[in-house]
Amino acid sequence: MLIKSIVVGPLEVNCFIVADDISKKAIVVDPGDEPDRIIDIIKSKDFIVKYIICTHGHFDHVGAVSDLKKETDAKVIIHKDELVIYSAAKDMAAFWGYDLEPLPDPDVLVKDGEDITVEDMSFKVFHTPGHSPGSICLYSEGIVVTGDTIFAGSVGRTDFYGGDINKLRESFKRLMSLPENTRVLPGHGPETTIGREKRENMFIDELVL
Repeated sequence: MLIKSIVVGPLEVNCFIVADDISKKAIVVDPGDEPDRIIDIIKSKDFIVKYIICTHGHFDHVGAVSDLKKETDAKVIIHKDELVIYSAAKDMAAFWGYDLEPLPDPDVLVKDGEDITVEDMSFKVFHTPGHSPGSICLYSEGIVVTGDTIFAGSVGRTDFYGGDINKLRESFKRLMSLPENTRVLPGHGPETTIGREKRENMFIDELVL
């Protein structure tokens, strides 16, 4: 498994390109902005993008979806409970002073426990609401891509539409049950591990106990 990360946009979102070593078939997670940079990496590595996966629908995580789909014809995946947020991303972006192209309709609406498979790669969908109603994390081979559910030392905010601190608490507890050596690839900021977050996350007492 090849993992390439790129920080995009003014809100510095971590976009992840994950590809099968042999076939070069790939997924792109959270292409939030700067589609040309993302596409340049895909072309330079000869990746074949099969899926564009949005951990949630906030505008800073979906801003390059339209351009990327036009370029790759990959299928767009979100959780079924995130459709309202995803559909409102353009309006949310305008509220924050950003312009966003209209988003394509999702091709696949996933739910908790489903697998997204690309060649020899398989990603288990964890529905982790709290930051937004349909936030998801993707777990595979000792890594978990967490979007804005947890960060190194922190968690996603819950004061946006659809946020829920109680649901975030349950999602956090679920992620903390993963093996401690699991690499955490968050939506913003540096990589961490489950073990480190169990020891150091500032919300561990509030959200787990």
